[in-house]
This record gives sequence, C-alpha cells and structure tokens, in this order.
Amino acid sequence: MRYYFSFFVCCVFVLSGCAPKTAPTPQDQAFVDSLEGSNARFEALSQNENFDQLLELFKENCKAPLTKKVYTNVCRQANDVQDAKSFFKHSFTLKKVEPNEQRSMLTGYYEPLLHGSLKKTERYKYPVYGKPKDLVMIVGENDKKMRGRSVKGKMLPYYTREEIGKRKLNAEILCYVDDKIDLYVMEIQGSGRVELEDGRVIFIGYADTNGHPYKSLGREMINRGIFASVDEVSMQAMKAWLLAHPTQIDTLLNTNPSYVFFRRMEQRATGSLGLVLTPERSVAVDRSYIPLGSLLAIQSRSETYDVDRFVFAQDTGGAIKGPNRADMFMGYGQRAEYVAGQLKAPLEVWIMEPKF
Repeated sequence: MRYYFSFFVCCVFVLSGCAPKTAPTPQDQAFVDSLEGSNARFEALSQNENFDQLLELFKENCKAPLTKKVYTNVCRQANDVQDAKSFFKHSFTLKKVEPNEQRSMLTGYYEPLLHGSLKKTERYKYPVYGKPKDLVMIVGENDKKMRGRSVKGKMLPYYTREEIGKRKLNAEILCYVDDKIDLYVMEIQGSGRVELEDGRVIFIGYADTNGHPYKSLGREMINRGIFASVDEVSMQAMKAWLLAHPTQIDTLLNTNPSYVFFRRMEQRATGSLGLVLTPERSVAVDRSYIPLGSLLAIQSRSETYDVDRFVFAQDTGGAIKGPNRADMFMGYGQRAEYVAGQLKAPLEVWIMEPKF
C-alpha cells in the first residue's frame, strides 16, 4: 500500500510541470485541513500515551465480533506490528465527532461492592433477580427491541419497578443484599460484586431490563426541589439525601420505571461488547452514533477528573444518549466510586477511522 502511494505521488510531481496550475477547491482545502488537524491531534495524544499497552488492548478489543466489523483489516494486521506508535499513526484517521442538540458530557461509572447472602434473612432481604422466565423480547420497526410479557396471547408491558417491588417474580434469585439503595446503584452501574457472609465474593453482571425507559433519579430530585441544579447532583449527594429521608426512598426510586436483571459472572465487570472492562480505557457510548468496538480519543477537563487519551467503546447505557456523550469506566474501589459519583464534565470525541 505504501509503495503504490509513493509511486502515485511521484507521478503527480512529474506531471505537474506540464499540467495547468489551478487553485485548490474548497473541498481540497477542507481535506488538507482535516488531515493536518488529525495529525496534530494524534501528536498531542502521543505525549503521554503508552502505545505498546494500547496495542495490547486493541488486540484484545479485536476479539469481539463487533470490533472486527469496524476494523476488519486493521485487526488482522495488529498481530504483526513491530512499531506500535507507527501502526496507530498510519492505520487510522482521527475524525472529530460533531455534537448535536444533546449535551456533550463525560460521566463515570464503576464496579460497586454490595454485601449479601444466598439465603433471605432479616438483614439480607432485597433480592437480586435474574432474567424472569416470562420476560419476552420482540423486534419491532428499525430493529428496535421491545420487552413485555405474554398474557393469553396478548403482549403487555413488563412490570415496572414499583410493580416488581410488590410481587414475587418468576425468576431466579441470585442472592439477597442488605441495602436497596446500593442495589439501585448496581443497576445504574450495570454490574457489581457481592461479598457473602462467609467472605466469598460473587460477580454480578447485566442480563436484561424490563423494557421501560430509564428516568434519571438526579433529574427527578431537581424537579422536586431537593437539589437546585445539576451541579449539586452526585451519586454521593443523592445517596446521603435518601438515607436521611428513609420514608421517601421507595417513592423516589420508583419514579424510574426501568429495572435491571442480572446474571452470575465468572469475571469482573463486563461490557456490552462481551469483554472485561479496563479502568479508564473502556467507555459506554450511544451505539446509534458510535459503533461498539470503536477506538476513540476523548478530551475532558474538570475539577474532578482530567482525561486526554485513547479509549475503547465497549459498553452502552440507558442514560448515554447523543454523539458526544460517554461514560468512563473507573474500575473498582473507593477512588473509582468517588470519581464516578462526582464526574460531570464537557466532552470532545474523535473516532479512529481505519484508512484501509
């Protein structure tokens, strides 16, 4: 590929002596500007990048079938790379993802730790449900997946969060936990760990939802005057308020009709791509704008967290809507919980498009 390109460039220079000289068109200038911008952005990212590590993560990312659809040829060539930086520089073009009317924002999520038991007790009484046996998924227009339940041959919406809390589901109970707020948080994060009474730890991952739209608890608390603005809202602030007002916990949580069902996992937090998530390298995106498996560059600055690096689109989330919207997986532990709970920052996104 490189030799053919060199030959073409030589021909252009040879022939240019007898060809009429014309001014570059706006399209030509736009292409040059785009190429120069891509190269400048790549060099800026290179200042603090470990390209050998990035290459190993990219090859791991290529194990997912969806990634291979995005980077068919590049994934194949990644196994024979000698110079990692050169590989990324010459195999991809950085294309800016332009925002739309939706807010451009980076948030964070993490892998929480809950405390539970395999048996229901006075302390451990909140069930962690697996996917219900009567939950049916149908594919509608534009391949939209809808969920419901069949009653006498008629499809009805599946139970809302409030309805689920008042009944026993036809579903496996993976374990019981001691805190309904922590269970709600695990739903929002999409996965978690549960430490059992005997010290064993089990991994819990996303299985499905009840099909109802996700509604933000933070937005609901603003609407009710609990918080004055988005700037006051954090996971820590919401949890503190709920603990201080226990009689309102159910009322507020039930304003979100969406409910997440889980499954036992043999590994830690795993994203929609089917791969184990890498802290501060894996992000959740809106797949209607960014293909899962894509290599991205993101830039965000805030008092809580600064990031300017390459990341992988390996997950999705009900609250992640828009082209310039991402949720950074922060990992496990106290720092991850703190940063994920506080992070709300402006975001810029570039997608690494393959050159071949």
